[in-house]
Amino acid sequence: MLIQTIESVTQLDFDAKKLEVVVVSQTPEINQIKLPSGEVKLKIITRPETDTISALRNFGVTQSSGDHLAFLDADVFLSKNWAETMLSLLNETPERIITSAMQICSDDAPPLEKIRTNLSNAEIDVDVNFLPGRNLFMSKASFYEIGGFPEHLVTCEDYYFTDKAAALGALHYSSKATYVHLGEDKQLGPMFKKEIWRGQSNLQSLQGRRVPLREWPSLVVPPAIAFCLLLGIIMFSLNLVGLGALFIVFALIPVLAYSLRLWRIAKSDVSLFNILVFYISYFPARAIGTFVGAFKQITVK
Repeated sequence: MLIQTIESVTQLDFDAKKLEVVVVSQTPEINQIKLPSGEVKLKIITRPETDTISALRNFGVTQSSGDHLAFLDADVFLSKNWAETMLSLLNETPERIITSAMQICSDDAPPLEKIRTNLSNAEIDVDVNFLPGRNLFMSKASFYEIGGFPEHLVTCEDYYFTDKAAALGALHYSSKATYVHLGEDKQLGPMFKKEIWRGQSNLQSLQGRRVPLREWPSLVVPPAIAFCLLLGIIMFSLNLVGLGALFIVFALIPVLAYSLRLWRIAKSDVSLFNILVFYISYFPARAIGTFVGAFKQITVK
């Protein structure tokens, strides 16, 4: 997927001599891989395994020479107009500090990939409060003004970073350019494990910043659902069927509310049943990750 990502950069409708790719990896074997740079200048750098994603990205900036930065995950495929469009949108208004392209599905996308893509596209062609770190475009000056990525966080670094950026300028999510998330979740089992990993820095990401009201549901709902499910199971085991059923209903109400909201956004692209199954898996995994992450670091392949 890293090879495909770099291939998409080399195929951009942009002057290759003005492009520079800095690959920062914790895998020593990266130097043994033939990466397709073409006419694009390519740097490959290895860093210690103890470095967080934020530390890798911040170090990559120190090795770059351009006036603008494009942070990409190593599993995205950009549309050919990505660089030109992101630069144009960034310069469109002085208030804009970060631009990002819209996610689209792969040609053979299963229901889970469609669900995740529709979640990413809840708001399109508007200024948003948060952007995922898969593709972020900004000036280098803005990066330093924001203060770089938070190296103390294992996950949630993109939320923390773009939340700080939103206090300085506008974050714009546009459909004028697109990307395919090659590594998007496609099966529930692997997604469940990854959501546990993704949720581990939820509590740590709250430190040192003001938490807006809109963010509280994503923090409170997963543990609340997990707590109600646990109480329901305990009540059933004690033969308190009425209380058990009541707690299960309490757990299902937010699941149904979130599912109906996404179903309206998806516009029949995926079935309500598949969305319900997704949230029934998603919320407990996030709750587990939040709880375990408060005590230790979680690793997952």
